[in-house]
Amino acid sequence: MEYMQAPAASSQGNILCCTCGTPIPPNPANMCVACLRTQVDISEGIPKSVTAHFCKQCERYLQPPATWIQCALESRELLALCLKKLKGSMTKVRLIDAGFLWTEPHSKRIKLKITIQKEVMNGAILQQVFVTEFVVQYQMCDDCHRVEAKDFWKAVVQVRQKTSHKKTFYYLEQLILKHKLHQNALNIKEIHDGIDFYYATKQHALKMVDFLQCTVPCRSKTSQRLISHDIHSNTFNYKSTYSMDIVPICKDNVVCLPPRLAQSLGNMGQVCVCVRVTSTIHLIDPRTLQIAEVDGNTYWRSPFNSLCSPRQLEEFIVMDTDVIRDQKLGAGAGLRSNKHTLAEVWVQKTSELNTSQQYHCRTFLGHLLNIGDLVLGFDFANSNVNDEYLNKMNPHHVPDVVLIKKSYDRNKRAKRRNWKLKEMERDREGLDTDDERQYQDFLEDLEEDEALRKNINIFRDTSKIPVESDTDDEGAPRISLMEMLEDLSITDATGGEGADMMMD
Repeated sequence: MEYMQAPAASSQGNILCCTCGTPIPPNPANMCVACLRTQVDISEGIPKSVTAHFCKQCERYLQPPATWIQCALESRELLALCLKKLKGSMTKVRLIDAGFLWTEPHSKRIKLKITIQKEVMNGAILQQVFVTEFVVQYQMCDDCHRVEAKDFWKAVVQVRQKTSHKKTFYYLEQLILKHKLHQNALNIKEIHDGIDFYYATKQHALKMVDFLQCTVPCRSKTSQRLISHDIHSNTFNYKSTYSMDIVPICKDNVVCLPPRLAQSLGNMGQVCVCVRVTSTIHLIDPRTLQIAEVDGNTYWRSPFNSLCSPRQLEEFIVMDTDVIRDQKLGAGAGLRSNKHTLAEVWVQKTSELNTSQQYHCRTFLGHLLNIGDLVLGFDFANSNVNDEYLNKMNPHHVPDVVLIKKSYDRNKRAKRRNWKLKEMERDREGLDTDDERQYQDFLEDLEEDEALRKNINIFRDTSKIPVESDTDDEGAPRISLMEMLEDLSITDATGGEGADMMMD
């Protein structure tokens, strides 16, 4: 209690306190501040010690009755939460000011300095300052309970792709990290041909399903299982399962299109190369440079399979190349790629350099290939491919070799790589031994394809010093520093930026 405020119309001179006789300015109570303090305590009924519940796992405070909010120490949000706990006991007083007093961050104590006013004894207004201490007690919130239980879930999204390579999954993982859709998942479990996302609510699962349908070509199937049923309130408890089947086509796959589909895409050739998989399948005809996009609905109406796996690609050396300048497309032809150059090349397998066997083919890599370069391709001439549409094609229309991508020294590229990607935390079960090789393939694809990496976040790796030498591949694509983000890691004892501390 600091002072006693008299009314505006005060009499002249001093009066004597009715209790102790001390001369004082006139006031409605006719008492001095010291005597009035012994008679009235306006903070009576306001608790001086209160409990605040805090979840260590998610670092949130409980706002009764059942809401958990994120608050940094000394922040406005935490001040509002503490005052709400005192709101019921402060209905008869007027709040003037409130602020934090400094405490040790690890002391589990939060102290508030509160100033209040109240009218007492014939209209005298008293103002008092007191301190309320909040004791922080640990209590696990419901969301963290579900996370720790791991088996408590209401909906699961099962993402599957029946392929031997996981390039599409690696791309999808980066999109999920960029849009932070993994934060609501209770658990993420990786299995042999896919990944499962477990959610506590059906709404979070539906949000993931909508995201997948917008980012990758896929189809969905929904099922429900009845867990319990309350006959009195007629409420049902279901567990929902959403099965997402991604098209089994990855980047750098050679495919054979159905005749009707190839005709509907602009009379392009049936043998095509998949150059990218985003929300659609991007195809290119290596004989004419025609490009086309196949969405998920079109694929499932006319499905086709990959003719080879990445392990079946062989290494060729370019013996001769001739760029085709004027290539006329037939009637009804679709779009033609402006990023590629059509060329006729003679190649020889690096495993057959002691022979004179060479292969002639057309390729869309004319802008990259020079004599002596190494290139990866699929050998149709010496392969036994069992495909429904390829077997029905005219053998003269099937190329001997389809070149896929230029080959660089992988070890040198890895040493020069000064960037990294983030990964989701997940449970891994039954993984193949060549996952690291597949992940390196995905990193190389990001370096080679600018359109692919513009949708994901690439971070600069400060812990790795790139190694440069005169023998490095000068033509190998690289990611510029302008495309990289700084990997920030903010560590603050208060959990974030807080307000200024008050000293008593």
